[in-house]
Amino acid sequence: MMLYTGWKLSREAKEARLRSAIQLQDNEQEFMSMNVFKSKRDLPAWVNFPDVEKVEWLNKVLQQVWPFVGQYLEKLLVETIAPSIRGSSAHLQTLNFTKVDFGDKAMKVVGIKAHTENDRGQVLLDLYISYVGNVEINVEVKRYFCKAGVKGIQLHGMMRVILEPLIGDVPIVGAVTMFFIKRPKLDINWTGMTNLLDIPGLNVMSDSMIMDAIASFLVLPNRLTVPLVPDLHVAQLRSPLPRGVVRIHLLEASDLAAKDNYIKGVIAGMSDPYAILRVGPQTFTSHHVDNTLCPKWGEMYEVIVHEVPGQELEIEVYDKDTDQDDFLGRAKLDLGIVKKSIMVDEWFTLKDAPSGRVHLRLEWLSLLPSTERLEQVLQRNESVVVSSKTTDPPSAAILAVYLDKAEALPMKKGNKDPSPMVQLSVQDITRESRTCYTTINPEWEDAFTFFIQDPRKQDIDIQVKDVDRVQSLGSLSIPLSRLLSSPSLSLDQWFQLDKSGPASRIYINAVLRVLWLDEESIPETVSSDLASDPSKQLPQHSNPDPSFATEGLLRIHLVKGQNLVPKDNLMGGMVKGKSDPYAVINIGGGTFTSEVIKGNLNPTWNELYEVVLTKLPGQELQLELFDKDMDMKDDFMGRLKISLKDIISSQYTDQWYTLNDVKSGEVHLVLEWVPTVSEPGPLDPVLQLQSLQSYANKAVPSSALLFVHLEGAHSLPLKKSGKEPKAGAELVLGGTTYRTKVCDRSTSPQWDEAFYFLIRDPREEMLIVKLSSGWDEAIGSLVVSIRELLSKPELVLDQWLNLDGASPQSQILLRAQLKILDSKMVDLIDVGALPCTASSGGPGNGQVKLSVSYGSKEKRLTITVHACRGLLSSSKDAVDSYVSLMLLPDKSKATKKKTSIKKRNQNPEYNEKFEYELSVEEAKLKRLSVSVKNSSASFRSRDLIGQVEIELAQVDLVSGVTEW
Repeated sequence: MMLYTGWKLSREAKEARLRSAIQLQDNEQEFMSMNVFKSKRDLPAWVNFPDVEKVEWLNKVLQQVWPFVGQYLEKLLVETIAPSIRGSSAHLQTLNFTKVDFGDKAMKVVGIKAHTENDRGQVLLDLYISYVGNVEINVEVKRYFCKAGVKGIQLHGMMRVILEPLIGDVPIVGAVTMFFIKRPKLDINWTGMTNLLDIPGLNVMSDSMIMDAIASFLVLPNRLTVPLVPDLHVAQLRSPLPRGVVRIHLLEASDLAAKDNYIKGVIAGMSDPYAILRVGPQTFTSHHVDNTLCPKWGEMYEVIVHEVPGQELEIEVYDKDTDQDDFLGRAKLDLGIVKKSIMVDEWFTLKDAPSGRVHLRLEWLSLLPSTERLEQVLQRNESVVVSSKTTDPPSAAILAVYLDKAEALPMKKGNKDPSPMVQLSVQDITRESRTCYTTINPEWEDAFTFFIQDPRKQDIDIQVKDVDRVQSLGSLSIPLSRLLSSPSLSLDQWFQLDKSGPASRIYINAVLRVLWLDEESIPETVSSDLASDPSKQLPQHSNPDPSFATEGLLRIHLVKGQNLVPKDNLMGGMVKGKSDPYAVINIGGGTFTSEVIKGNLNPTWNELYEVVLTKLPGQELQLELFDKDMDMKDDFMGRLKISLKDIISSQYTDQWYTLNDVKSGEVHLVLEWVPTVSEPGPLDPVLQLQSLQSYANKAVPSSALLFVHLEGAHSLPLKKSGKEPKAGAELVLGGTTYRTKVCDRSTSPQWDEAFYFLIRDPREEMLIVKLSSGWDEAIGSLVVSIRELLSKPELVLDQWLNLDGASPQSQILLRAQLKILDSKMVDLIDVGALPCTASSGGPGNGQVKLSVSYGSKEKRLTITVHACRGLLSSSKDAVDSYVSLMLLPDKSKATKKKTSIKKRNQNPEYNEKFEYELSVEEAKLKRLSVSVKNSSASFRSRDLIGQVEIELAQVDLVSGVTEW
């Protein structure tokens, strides 16, 4: 028997090798392409680039800890921020947070990049953040009967995280510093904002001003630093020395659009242009020039640059008007280009405008820790000519002051502890520290930066005052010439305070750096490619093949089988047995294999498959059934074929199909050729349908198709070696990844390739496009939020898009077209005839989300009713629903509780909390009855929409649970 078995296995292996060799010889190309496709399909969901990686594990951790993050933030708001707000203004003394709920949607990290080219004493990470939170915060100011709040926050952007210093002891990292290099996209859904802005002291603000203030707080130079070990110089971590300074010469503009038209636009006029320049929160506004399309400004500005590459110069040009200023265009430049080139003197084409260019000269000033070139810098600055509108001459140095702490400050009148703050002044610029309340030994740990025109003649004046800014607690004046004679141009020491107590002193670290323009290192041709405007010769829109986005989706629901032939016979076939059936479905080059159902001639699979197909003549869906055997070839149990043309013509079929080539057997299939629409209207009912269905193979029906045509790119940066890149693009959405071909060496590659993606929820998913040279050297990346397509005409985005991490002119031409799957199964919801529902035992009338927990200290059972979804209505109108709770078996009124009524909403949100006072032993003997009812039901119809009972003995009440 052993010899026979060994011979059989060897024989089967030889036959398999022989078949493979014959197949390879007959069609080598097809064989190779099939294996390449298979190898690509077997790659992980995220194929790592050398620069950006996906971190799904981190998102799982964030989702797990998010409730505890919410608890911390709630405590922070109520116990720290609220008292601070009440103390900031007499008008806000009655402010109180009445509700704080940070929801269950955690922040997501869609990508992470680790920088290895920087200081080895630090770890530098870039986190691409996406947060769409169902936050709900309500605030009340009782004095003015004002109620306002926030219901939903969106935050998208790249956050830089720095782990430094690295130390040789646990926890290895001394501190964590976080900030946004660029202003993130922030969208807050305010409620009652107009009421809040009516309060005295706030009525000078607008919601846009509040949004700007919040966003700018997150951006450099503001940093959030969390020390992990004691005795760190936190101020120096929060405000390290800048990377350099960029001197911006705003020279002129030309060919601007005319906005001041006459006789309703019949006669073209001129404009009164001015420019706004931004680098992070540093903003400058030029003077406006009257009645011209070619203004000459001749102004100069200086900006501190903290992070390169990353920080950008943004220029926006406007036409000055008496009411609302008209937009004339914008341009961007990565300041890393200026650092590399030392000087950039170019015309930049304005984007989002029919015409217009702006002329800039940008100079990179490095920071020198010595005075060797100070005289040369001062002489050079005297020759710089600037407009009379710009009063500040060029700076020769920058001064960084780290304000650490003070000791033994004098007491206030009445022998009370002061609340010290510090005012630091250089010439006519004054900065203020934060306030340390009721102490004579304050620790500020603040940092400040000043531009210095001539360090030989200027001083820094330091005034320590009480919080009222009236009573002086001491003063100090330090001539900057003292730093010029100090090692490394810095002073790091205690200073005795004047006009203060006998032992009063202050600890300051002052650092001076000379600003040097290294003209000798400027290339002969300075960024000449920046002057060109390739978009003038390039097409404005993509040109995909006419067949682009014509594919459709076939949805295959393998429900069950019946009367299948038995294959596992006993006693040589004398006794008929069972079978272990599974199905193999082939269509359009794709294959789907179901689970094996053990020992069953009437199996229930309940599996869903989706395939995107092009309408080609002659296509067929082929289904074959097999009996799974462990020791020999699987037995054939029948087949059937269905023409794709018939499926498309009927659009939706739900029927039994007889198996061919066998004595008996039928298969129940639900087949739908899902029509698509180019408008977002059907999305909500489609998502409702999605929530009501559940399949054994865990498949989630798609709600949309995304078609992407990647045409080409232009102005890509050169490789580190100076050669042109061999550019390839990788497109990633969810667990699906595609790669384009790799083009020959060029800074303007052309791909002309099309791809498609199945979309579960377009409101939450993102398309990531990453370019690299030969898959081993990153070029740049692009993130497209699918949510943005929902607001586009016909759900189409077709334009040139800027690449992050590349040169400022680098762009990619992309067409992204979304099509909503308008399933006919939506019509089956109201009649309760869905082939498969998410409810395990009910009729699929919807779901309710509850939190159940027990507080041991309070001895209270707490039930929180969060929301319902997919509620079914017996009429055409949406339901007016509420949720009723009852503890069984006792049906007394004391245990009956109900939520408020939510009008005309099939997906209502309640977020209401109910409490029952009873012991944990009593709670475990109860059943929680939850009923969702329709308050607008007539006497002829039932008011009950759905009901569920929860055995509290089966719930971990101490830890708590939140579930649908």
